[in-house]
Amino acid sequence: MLITRLLIRSLSALVLVPLFFGCQADTEPADYVDPFIGTGGHGHTFPGATLPFGMVQLSPDTRKDSWDGCSGYHYSDNTIIGFSHTHLSGTGVGDYGDIRLMPMTGKLITVPGKEEDPSSGYRSRFSHNNETASPGYYSVLLADYDIKAELTVTERSGFHRYTFNRNSDSFILIDLFEGITSDKVLGSSVGFIGDTVITGYRRTKGWAEDQHVYFYAVFSRPFASSGIESEGRQVGNSETANGTNLKAWAGFNLKAGDQVLVKVGISAVDVEGARNNLNAENPGWDFDAVKMAARSRWNEELSRIFVQSDNKKDLKVFYTALYHTMIAPNLFSDVDGRYRGHDKLIHRSPTDRRYTVFSLWDTFRTLHPLFNLIQRDRNSEMIRSMLDIYDKGGLLPVWELAGNETWCMIGYHSVPVIVDAWASSNRDFDAALALEAMVKSATRDHHGLKWYKSEGYIPANMESESVSKTLEYAYDDWCIARMAAFVGNDSLEKVFSHRALSYMNLYDPSTRFFRGRQNGGFIEPFDPTQVNFMLTEANSWQYNFFVPQDINGHIALMGGPEKYEEMLDGLFHSTEGLSGRKQSDITGLIGQYAHGNEPSHHMAYLYNFVGKPKKTQDMVKKIMDELYTDKPDGLSGNEDCGQMSAWYVMSALGMYPVSPGSGYLVLGLPRFSQASVYVNSSTSFRIKANNLSPKNRYVQSVKLNGEPYLMSYLPIETVLQGGELVFQMGASPFSEWGTTADHRPIQKIDAEGFTPVAWIQANSKTFTDSLLVSMGHVYEGAKIYYTTDGSKPDTSAKLYTQPLVIWNSGNIRAVAFHKGYSSKTSQAEFFKIPAGRSIELFTAYNAQYPAGGNIALIDNQRGSQDFRTGSWQGYHGADIVAVVDLGKLQPVNKLEMGFLQDIKSWIFMPLWVQWELSVDGQSFEAVGKQFNTIPAKAEGAIVKSYGQEVKGKLARYVRVTAKNRGVCPDWHLGKGEPAWVFADEIIIE
Repeated sequence: MLITRLLIRSLSALVLVPLFFGCQADTEPADYVDPFIGTGGHGHTFPGATLPFGMVQLSPDTRKDSWDGCSGYHYSDNTIIGFSHTHLSGTGVGDYGDIRLMPMTGKLITVPGKEEDPSSGYRSRFSHNNETASPGYYSVLLADYDIKAELTVTERSGFHRYTFNRNSDSFILIDLFEGITSDKVLGSSVGFIGDTVITGYRRTKGWAEDQHVYFYAVFSRPFASSGIESEGRQVGNSETANGTNLKAWAGFNLKAGDQVLVKVGISAVDVEGARNNLNAENPGWDFDAVKMAARSRWNEELSRIFVQSDNKKDLKVFYTALYHTMIAPNLFSDVDGRYRGHDKLIHRSPTDRRYTVFSLWDTFRTLHPLFNLIQRDRNSEMIRSMLDIYDKGGLLPVWELAGNETWCMIGYHSVPVIVDAWASSNRDFDAALALEAMVKSATRDHHGLKWYKSEGYIPANMESESVSKTLEYAYDDWCIARMAAFVGNDSLEKVFSHRALSYMNLYDPSTRFFRGRQNGGFIEPFDPTQVNFMLTEANSWQYNFFVPQDINGHIALMGGPEKYEEMLDGLFHSTEGLSGRKQSDITGLIGQYAHGNEPSHHMAYLYNFVGKPKKTQDMVKKIMDELYTDKPDGLSGNEDCGQMSAWYVMSALGMYPVSPGSGYLVLGLPRFSQASVYVNSSTSFRIKANNLSPKNRYVQSVKLNGEPYLMSYLPIETVLQGGELVFQMGASPFSEWGTTADHRPIQKIDAEGFTPVAWIQANSKTFTDSLLVSMGHVYEGAKIYYTTDGSKPDTSAKLYTQPLVIWNSGNIRAVAFHKGYSSKTSQAEFFKIPAGRSIELFTAYNAQYPAGGNIALIDNQRGSQDFRTGSWQGYHGADIVAVVDLGKLQPVNKLEMGFLQDIKSWIFMPLWVQWELSVDGQSFEAVGKQFNTIPAKAEGAIVKSYGQEVKGKLARYVRVTAKNRGVCPDWHLGKGEPAWVFADEIIIE
């Protein structure tokens, strides 16, 4: 068998793998991979050819500027617009689609055309009946041209084989303008070398701010004709061109059945790098040999885990998931070691390969922990890439793409990837440099860190996604503390261990939820089902259990194991729907649990921490049964560069990294009766599930290396050392295994010396007469001292014993003491405003952006430049019509209202703002109308006030109308969709 030869070459000791697969009808792992899984629904995967972690992803493109087409392909489509060499796997933002090739017959066409009218461009119809995909290979029949397109790859080059089945003029177009999104082409070049080579580059600004792709394309036949088009016009007889909208083509004199092969090397460095990559990896013209080599490489990597089952569907889901875990991160250095650094300069690494596409908010959870089991050397190499990014760019990556930091998502999750590797004895990197880089990421002032450091949490009015960022920073800080402990830095360990407890500062004991805070207190009203600006792609339920660093501390806050279990049950069995902002990422719902997005992924395993492994087993089985299938829509959410699939792989093995960096895995429910994890060429860890069946779904007992094993968790070192873990399965859910306190996993931070901050609570920040203010603390027995004059409180200040009433504007500051340790200082400002004013809204604001309700527009508080902080009131596709009652007849001198524009979020300035005055509220007189002067295409967050001088006119009522443009303009990504108007504060003097 082919797989035997592969294993002898690279995993020579894994001789059991071909025997096991031989028992499965002489199949290979690649036989069970279906690259179409995830290409439908919201999976966002691509079906084309790639190698494990390869630089090239050669795949068909079927759509552009589509969220469900972030990979360039969606299974519901029926036209193809070409085959490009770079694609992202499962992301929620689109980019790439570089260096597109499209063969055609008949008339040469250089524009892609419209999906609803394929004949308007070079795109072609196709049928899934004539489309196949397997690891390293893709094929489709382009129906409009009767051309069979076949694709395969090496690591850094794509290989095309086009069979032309018509006697007709034949062309292959290279389109350097089109991509998966409408990214801006900053520059491009194309040129012919002789009659068989086309070279050039494409430099773009999209999700990646400055992406470079160079190419070197060699054709198997000489060109019968050729040409270049720039900005829609043919470029004379020139063999080279530069510009921002370039196309090149080659024509061929072919008869039916003739083939043209094209080899394309790519590089982020230069054309020479692309040529070297191609010549080193694919010097010949044997397409089938390259195709088989690609399959062999996939079999080699997929054989790192063996699972046995008679259920082919389960095998297909498992090995496709394992396949998807090995697509990204992607190789970013050339065969000669050169790569483009984050300093935008070209560097050379003589030994290390460099990687890109670090979707770390997703992949720190399960993908990189999986790599520490089956891709240990590669994961170390990836970590060294992260440290190189720090060296060249100044910070560890957050969401890195093509040599650029995108700043997408939150946290500094390179940190847990590095720490989990160290905790898993995968330590082939500079620990001192790693700790230095971690501390630098954690001590910046951006993305809310300024407030997190000074206040102990991020106030919601100061930074968007404040709850999620606070919780995730706290986890990352625990990881830094772990790294400091590993290298013996006790002082750093203490600092970051205390920072890791910052999650407590958002915990509300009355609701048992983490809640947004501003002005010292919790934001009201509160609905845990609401998706809002304080959370990252989630609601409060979906972040309420994100304390992987201190699970037992969180259990204690909630009132103990029973209360914690009760809240977990509420998460999984809630019958309420989602409310608030529509969020397309929140999918795969079981109650309020959202498996289609990452924050929920560890939560099914939390039952083990309260001695209820039965419930973990129930939920894990339900997720695997219902949310992973062998269909194109077989993923419940974005694949996210391997994270969604890594969850399945680890869970199917019966273990999961609930707390990456902890050094242990939590045991769940094996999917297969037998599995083997090959750590290296001499070490394997076997997992058996005796008596496993749909009925026998509960773990009765466990043995490790033949001895009873009572714990419901397993040290990672145990797996790395090799051995055998045997689950005895049965139908009874009442097993005692894993239920007693000393057999449960423990994840706890020593909180000695840390006191959470107090909260200062009131119904409003503004008041007209008096205001009742209360204070509280997460610890019973904590003492709160406060001042009302703005001075810093200590134990000599007033001791809080009961709510207080304030009658004037003021600044309250409070500090809590517990067991002799003080908290950070909490602060709240309250403002007394003139009595008598009220407002009536005649159009409804959108429930996603209430900014505090009706009073928000006259509360004397102005919004910041970030609409997501919740201080702006949003109107979706609707005008704003409001009447302010001044309470009595009085002279009015000036009218003013503030608005915000952020076109990337579909928010535009109103077309005009009109002011009217009335003495009786019935008859209004227009006193001014201002037309917008901010260009609709102006980017960034823009705040502008529209004002009107009226010079002492008597009025009691003021009506303001702000005209929404209705829909997004034709040039906008949201063309035809309702536009937003965001307003804050009507000023009447």
